[in-house]
Amino acid sequence: MTLDDLKTLDWQDPGRWPLPVRLGAIGLWFLVAFAALGYFFVWTQQQPELDRYQVEEQTLRNEFKDKHSKAVNLELYKLQLADIERSFGAMLRQLPGRTEVPNLLVDISQTGLAAGLQQQLFQPMPQQSHDFYAELPIKIRLVGSYHQFGDFVSGIAALPRIVTLHDVDIKQVNKGGFDQLQLDVTAKTYRYLDEEEVQAAEAERRNVERRKRPGGQ
Repeated sequence: MTLDDLKTLDWQDPGRWPLPVRLGAIGLWFLVAFAALGYFFVWTQQQPELDRYQVEEQTLRNEFKDKHSKAVNLELYKLQLADIERSFGAMLRQLPGRTEVPNLLVDISQTGLAAGLQQQLFQPMPQQSHDFYAELPIKIRLVGSYHQFGDFVSGIAALPRIVTLHDVDIKQVNKGGFDQLQLDVTAKTYRYLDEEEVQAAEAERRNVERRKRPGGQ
């Protein structure tokens, strides 16, 4: 059958088409029908699963990029870690040990006297233990002038150990006495805990947590 024969077919009366044409038309119809059924009953049902796999693929790609970036920068991270450890060691060396604390308290007291201040109160408070260090607050009351207070603060900053000043309160000793001021301040110094103290603090923390639990002893 030629192309001219196909042009002469009566599309309103397919029953009179030649047998090969009818068979071809039926085959084409079944092919279209199967394609439509496949789309609606297979593709549409598999689409959510395909979307999920695409999301998982993107997640894995992002994880790979992240891990690849870390692997590439591993040496840089090691250098940064070494710098942090050195800095931490330097700061740790600024924390006195248990046997050095009395001398540090003397240094703080002497700093106020060296500034020409009159010391009315120097009261060490109970220490507060943290992970690897203890905080030692000291309530101090000094009397003097603004200039002397400035010398005291500069002297505290120059100490080889870490000392911080908190809860600063300055007021006149008496009305009109601008050169006689009272400074109330809490100085905090810090010391590192030795291994036995760290273990004891950890045991105490566990005991406190156990007592907080229902039925804890």
